[in-house]
Amino acid sequence: MKKIRILVVEDQNVVREGMVAILSLQKDMEVVGEAVNGIEAVQLAIRTRPDVILLDMVMPQQDGLATIPKLKEISPNFRILVLSSFAESHRVYQAIKTGALGYLLKDTPRAELLQAIREVANGQASLHPSIAIKVIQDFDRPVTSHTINFNEHLTRRELETLRWIARGLSNQEIACTLVVHERTIAKYVSSVLNKLHLANRTQAALYAIREGLTTVMAQAQ
Repeated sequence: MKKIRILVVEDQNVVREGMVAILSLQKDMEVVGEAVNGIEAVQLAIRTRPDVILLDMVMPQQDGLATIPKLKEISPNFRILVLSSFAESHRVYQAIKTGALGYLLKDTPRAELLQAIREVANGQASLHPSIAIKVIQDFDRPVTSHTINFNEHLTRRELETLRWIARGLSNQEIACTLVVHERTIAKYVSSVLNKLHLANRTQAALYAIREGLTTVMAQAQ
């Protein structure tokens, strides 16, 4: 079994050590590094190349929001899962906008945290339900001449893929649903992100929810 390699970034020793202890008990996970601030996180990420980076928002010297873009510069493939005490929508939005794939609160139950890590490692978005609602409410599209009409820009298959992304399906699951190869879905996902100028699957999922695409799908079913 290939283990999920995790870098834990948290300045509070008790919290960090607790997370490491929990993760170390999982057969499919391996903690490859611990950092107490964003500067250390960047340095360790270069050395360890983790699959998932569990990142706190408020830290000394360099906080989470400043760290996310620096990590994505090192590798766009880093999957970042924010674990924070703060649920303010502007923090969440900025974290997602700069490249985080998930955002959870520190009072999240252990089982949900572990599931979120597995989802993010698999390229899926993972947001705490209450956070998702706040972000959707504040995730307003600028009213300009550059506003994108997804119906005009996306092909039928790309639109179907976007709807399934919003429902939390992985590329493999979407491929099974649409009866195509997983590589084909990966191309659809990449095309959707490029056409809609979105950074990752989390933004795509929120976009689809905001546009009512999941409601349309439910009605069609």
